[in-house]
Parts: sequence; C-alpha cells; structure tokens
Amino acid sequence: MKNFRNKIILGFTALALGISSCTSDLDTKPKVEMSLENLLAKDPQAVEGLLSKMYGTFALSGPSGPGSSDISGNAGETGFLRGIINLQDFTADGMKNRWGDDGLDQLTTASDWTSRNKFFQYLYDRVYYIVPQTTNIILALENVDVANEEQIKSELRFIRALSYYYMIDCFGKGVLVNESNYGTTSPLPEASRTELFNYVESELLAIEPSMPVTNSYGRANKAVVRMLLAKLYLNAQVYTGTARWNDALNYTSLVINEGGYTLAPNFVSVFSGDNNTSSEIIFPLIADPVVSQSFANTTYIVNGSLGTETMPIGTFGATEGWSGHRATKAWYSLYGDLETSPDDRAKLFWTTGHNYEMENYKTWVDGYPSTKFRNTNFNGPSNATQFSPTDFPLFRLADAYLMYAECVVRGGGGSSSDALTYVNNVRTRSHAPAITASELTLDFILDERARELNLEGHRRTDLIRFGKFTGGSYVWPWKGNSAGGVAIPSTYNVFPIPQIALEANPNLSQNPGY
Repeated sequence: MKNFRNKIILGFTALALGISSCTSDLDTKPKVEMSLENLLAKDPQAVEGLLSKMYGTFALSGPSGPGSSDISGNAGETGFLRGIINLQDFTADGMKNRWGDDGLDQLTTASDWTSRNKFFQYLYDRVYYIVPQTTNIILALENVDVANEEQIKSELRFIRALSYYYMIDCFGKGVLVNESNYGTTSPLPEASRTELFNYVESELLAIEPSMPVTNSYGRANKAVVRMLLAKLYLNAQVYTGTARWNDALNYTSLVINEGGYTLAPNFVSVFSGDNNTSSEIIFPLIADPVVSQSFANTTYIVNGSLGTETMPIGTFGATEGWSGHRATKAWYSLYGDLETSPDDRAKLFWTTGHNYEMENYKTWVDGYPSTKFRNTNFNGPSNATQFSPTDFPLFRLADAYLMYAECVVRGGGGSSSDALTYVNNVRTRSHAPAITASELTLDFILDERARELNLEGHRRTDLIRFGKFTGGSYVWPWKGNSAGGVAIPSTYNVFPIPQIALEANPNLSQNPGY
C-alpha cells in the first residue's frame, strides 16, 4: 500500500475530533471542541494525521468515506479534484460531459455562467475550507512542541499556497486569510489577483530553501514547491499583467535538473493503478479503492469515462461505468488518423460504437471516451474495483519539459537545444516522431500540451495563457453552446464569484460581466 496513505484515516479522525468548518459563509474560524493546542500537547504525533487530512482534502470529499463532505453540497460532487476536472477540462476544448446536472451543462458548453452555479461554489468553498484549516494548525504549532515542526509548518504553508493558486487562476480574487487575521469576526477585505499572487509567491519563496529534497510519497518536497512557483510565474502575465518567463524557466530548470525525476518509459504506466511507482510523478493526489474511497478523485475520471453500452469496462479495471465523459475531435484530431498514428497516446480513445463528430454532447456515442486513466495495474495482476486506485499526477516531469520549452520560445532565456530535446523526449516516449527546431513554435507547444496533458486539469489555463480560450479565434465543439463552436466573451477568462460568498461578505465584488 502506498506510503502516507495509511495516515489519511488518522488525519480524518484527528480533525473530526477537533475541527468542523462553515465555509459557505466564509467563517474563517473553525468551531473547536478540543483546542488543537490541547490535542497536540496530549498527542504530538497527531500532527501527522492533521497534515495528512490537509493533503487528503485535495482528493477526497470528506472525513467519513465517499458519502461525506467537508463542505456543503452533494458529497460526490464537492471534491477538489472533481472540481478541477469540471472547471479546467470540461469548460475547454478536449472533454465534454453529457449528464446535464444542474450547472454542469453550462460548464461543458462554456455558456450561461452565473454566480449561482453550484460547481463554482464547490471549488470556492473547498479553497476556503483548506485555507483556514491549515492556518489554524500552523498557529497551534506555535504553542506546542512536535517533531519536525518547521517542516510540517512549511508543508502546511505549501498546501495553503496551492489552494490560493487555484483561487488566483479560477476566480481572480478573494479574501486573504493567514496568521495575521485568522479568527477575525468582521468581514475580511477583498484581495486582488495581484495581491493574492504576491502572497503566494512570497510564501513559496520563504519555504523553498528549507523544504526537503525528498519526502514521503504524496507529500511536498523542494521540487514540488519549485513546480508550483514555475506555474505561478508561467501564468504571471495573465494574473498580474507582467510576464515572468525567465522566472518560470529558472524554477522549471531546477525541477528538471535537481528533482531527480525521469520520464516513465511507458506513457500508460503514469495513469495506471500502480502509478505510485512512477519515476515521473512529482506530486500526486492519492487514491485508494479501500483506504481512501471517493467519488471525487480519479474514480470520477475513470468511471465517468466508461460506459457499459459500448465498452468492456472490466478491461480498464472498473466495476461501474457512468457513461459521462467523452473527448471531442479538438483533442483526438491532434493525432491525425487514430488508426494509423504511431503515437501511443492516440490509442487511448475508445472508438468502437462511437461517432467522430459530437453532434450532441448529451449523446453518449457522440465523441470518443478517453481511456487514458484506468484502474488496472501496469505491472502485474489487478482486480476490478468500484473506486479507483490510481493516483492523480497533479505535477509531473513531462509537464515541466513542455513548460521549459514554452518559456524558451517566449523569450525567457534558456537553451533552444534543450527545449527541443525535452519536447522530443516527451514525443518519442510515446513513439510520436521527433520534430525539428523550426517546428517548435508556440502553436505546436499548445497542441503538444493537449496531446500530452489533456484530462489533467491544465487545459483551460493553457488556452487562456495562449489567448485562445475566449473570443472566436479558436472554437471547438460546443463552445458557446453551439455544435460547431462560437465566440465567447472575455468575461469567461475568470469564473463568477459565487453568490453565497457575495452575500456573506459585503467587501467582495463580482467579477466584471456577471
């Protein structure tokens, strides 16, 4: 069983004793039955459980199995990873969902977004569940002595910074909760996108020198912090108006050259049930079919992409197929003819019984399901499971390679030769033909990021950075709720602030256009 997984249940138990949070009204001070100081004074080792709970909240919905939730809403829908897939992939070009849940149609068609869409609220509330909880534990550690205290506080600061990163990316503003104002009873002031950016940057720069080079599986190390810094800088022009390509390149280079990671020899292995052994994954969100069951982790991706009507779901190690997610031609057309393409990634679409064109996104057989993620082990036997055992690679080396190349092409310095080598390493790993230096353009990099990284929570951010998410210069199936795709307003480069947050805090303002 994967390292660190065993502590997740302990984390749930510890937090169940100590903390419950009301995030719907942005109450930043959890209600405490036993103070954390007293809990940790009685049992200093409980801090490991508290820390694992904070890591676990990125992949799991709640403390008591798949039917529980840390925040208000349907437990199966409220998980952080499920929210990222909904908001980053279904709103973009490569993937669509057919269920028509209240609010999900609006995401998958990039149309009619409103502040009352529950899926925006789920991610917003999830961030403001994690942020005060991590802050509370950090403050508690100021008053007790536990083993490895400074590293644990640094990891908690990373978890908080990662949460804020998604607030910056998705909503563009929010409130800033940290040690200086935790527990304040009056509504906090609104923090701009630049203010949140500067805070996250300062936190990551502060903890990066002291983070360990290696850490237990599923926990942050120095490379993980550097990767988040690189992503923050990669999107700095969008977030702040000032490009930071050289900073992004520098931190990406440190991940590549000092992280100790290597590309997995086989692409499929990175998305299989035993991917905890992968040499490529920098930071995983842990899943387990027994210890950490959830409808909100990779179970959502695997089961949602399988359908018993057209697919042998047992082949992919699943016992359930939800007939929900299909890729569009905006993704699989990037490989050319799927039948003749040598690219291993082109083979990860189920075409039998399905139509190339997505004439109706609510029709299961329109579009090709992606079989990129599966429950089966890559090495050795495996049993079909209801819940996925496959960890989600939030950060991985192939992404770092493509980020480096993008920074070089954008004028951020670095080596053009190394950039070409990194891109070709990614391609030839999957038996795609190598490209030449003249082919390494921004358009090519955006397409290669789609071929390599789709369904991993990056696509909306990528399209915005390349200026192709809103407007009409690039359209895809069902963009703007049109089968052929139409332009959407620039308003959609950020999501609306949820109405419930606006009602709870009069200092918050709605994003323009909503």
